[in-house]
Amino acid sequence: MNLTIDVARRILEASKQRAKELRSPVSIAIVDSGGHLVLFERMMSPYGWATGNISIAKANTAVMFNQSTDAVAQWGAGIPGFASSMSEMTHGNFIMAAGGWPIRISGATVGGIGVSGGNAPGRDDEIARAGLGALEAMAPAVPEQPPLSSMPLQSPQPQSPLPVASSQSQQMQHSRPYMQPTPTYPSMPPLNDPSRPLANRGGDQQQDVPAKRPDAPASTQQLPEQAQKEENLKVENLKIENLYNDQMQPYTQFNDNYSGGQS
Repeated sequence: MNLTIDVARRILEASKQRAKELRSPVSIAIVDSGGHLVLFERMMSPYGWATGNISIAKANTAVMFNQSTDAVAQWGAGIPGFASSMSEMTHGNFIMAAGGWPIRISGATVGGIGVSGGNAPGRDDEIARAGLGALEAMAPAVPEQPPLSSMPLQSPQPQSPLPVASSQSQQMQHSRPYMQPTPTYPSMPPLNDPSRPLANRGGDQQQDVPAKRPDAPASTQQLPEQAQKEENLKVENLKIENLYNDQMQPYTQFNDNYSGGQS
């Protein structure tokens, strides 16, 4: 952002108006951010030529350090040889005296103003700050917002209720269209469920323990189902074998008697 001639002229006119009110003819210099002279006016013409160079030096010093020349004079006074060395390096465009201020627009330094020749202590600084006050009048006004009470209230639009699962799945499909919904599976029962029998320690699979039957022998009440079937099969085979032996006993006695008679 650059310092235009119109803005510089408004600052100079505001400083001149304050100088006339104080009846203090001064020299006013305005430079840009590079220290180049933009506007200059000496109110005390034809005398007071020295105030012209001093006002230009004040404007350059304010731009050089981006602060008022009064502040530079306060901390620069404690540095031996600071004023003389700076004045020599800048070819006389450095001075430690009140009356110079940087010109800032929207927080950026675009130039500086220097005033010299005031007829009382502090007059130079006051006239320079009056010129900077013109920038505040040029700033655009912030539009006033209407109060909240005057704004019409909008009734909320009714929304159709959606199930939580369907809304989540729709949101997932919109956010990640390349992914399919994750299927849900029934949860497994806990391992230490008291309603289920304990697993057999000798095998990998669980076996249900059969309930006790009143007609079963006491020795077979605690057997598993497979062992019970084998035991029942052995009992049946034993019964059949006994029945067969009973039926074959007369024939065995007859054969024994017959063979004994022949001998």
